[in-house]
This record gives sequence, structure tokens and C-alpha cells, in this order.
Amino acid sequence: MTMNLEQARFNMVEQQIRPSEPLHEDVRELLHFVRREEFVSPAQRHLAFADLALPIGHGQTMLVPRVEAAAVQALKPRKHESVLEIGAGSGYMAALLAIHAHRVTSVEIVPELADFARANLQRAGIHSVDVETGDGFAIARATAGPFDVVMLSGAVAEVPGDLLARLRVGGRLFAFVGRAPVQTARLYTCLGAGNHRVQNLFETSVAALCDVPSSVQFKL
Repeated sequence: MTMNLEQARFNMVEQQIRPSEPLHEDVRELLHFVRREEFVSPAQRHLAFADLALPIGHGQTMLVPRVEAAAVQALKPRKHESVLEIGAGSGYMAALLAIHAHRVTSVEIVPELADFARANLQRAGIHSVDVETGDGFAIARATAGPFDVVMLSGAVAEVPGDLLARLRVGGRLFAFVGRAPVQTARLYTCLGAGNHRVQNLFETSVAALCDVPSSVQFKL
């Protein structure tokens, strides 16, 4: 079984992700190091490396592996930086970000998913992630900023301006912006007060964040 899992992991990274996304060596190593099968239910273990958005309940899914890799590569978290993730899901994205960051705070509005993420991170031996239960946008507003790195692990119609305003200079925010069935993966980089570079990276389709305020989720 171990050899089968290792072969599946190798195939995911080398055959599924690399042809569609030129990978930096550190991201490639990261995908081999963080065991994706630790972040799914036992019944889904055989699907942990599949090229699909794996359902995790409550209308939410794990991001497709190549999308996870692209997000980490775009954000480039550093050892001195703290990360805020809104939408913990299974905890896997937080785990990927945590390896290269100082600390990750991951917020999940669905209590069952927050518990799932905590259990998965503990089993994987990743201790630099704090999973909080609650409205991620409300917690972000109440948290002392500015932020180094922000990951929105689900789709929004637009990124709240007050969240962008709390990025420190050089800070990055990754989001999936737009309505289903297609959203744009977008990277925002703070260049100064009220000044952000916006890069449209690729098109994809992901589940909407559960905790998006209605004014953000439906206003275009």
C-alpha cells in the first residue's frame, strides 16, 4: 500500500501537475513532502491524488491538486511571514502554506470542517497552523494587521476592498474571483497604500466560500 501511495503521489506531481504548471523545485518537493492522503476521509484515500475537486461535505471540495500547487507557487510564503487563510476545508492548503511560512491562521465557518481540518493537521504532524471556527471575513477585520499573505480558498464575486487594504507593502492575496461555472485565479500584490498589482493567472472552477458576506458574494 505504501508503494502504491508513493507511486500515486509521484504520478500526481510529475505527470498531472508539472505538464500543466511549470513547478519551482521547492513547490515540487513540498507536494512530495505533505501527504495529501492524510487530508481526506479513509473512504476517499484512493482518490487523494486524482485530478478532481474532491467533495469534503457541506457543499465544499478540496481544490484540484494543480490549482493548489499554482496557488502556493504564486503566493511564495516566506519563513518570516504569517498567513491568513479563509476557508480551511480539509486543512491541506494550510499545510502546504505552513511549510514555508512562519505561522498560518486558517478560518472555517463550518464547525465540522474546522474539526476535520484540525484532526488532519494533527495527524500529519503540522503544528504551525491554528484553525479557528467562524466567519473568516469578520475575523480578518478583527485581527490586528497588516497581513503578509492571504489565501481565499474558495470563490468570491469580488475581493473585499477592506481586506486588500490590510495587506502590508509586498503582501500578496490569492483569490478565485467570479461566478460559477468559471472563475479567474487572481493574485493581488500590495505596492503601497491603495495601490495593488493585479495578475490574472488562469481560469478554473471552484466552490464558493461558505462565509462570504452576501454583499461580496453577489455584487459584481
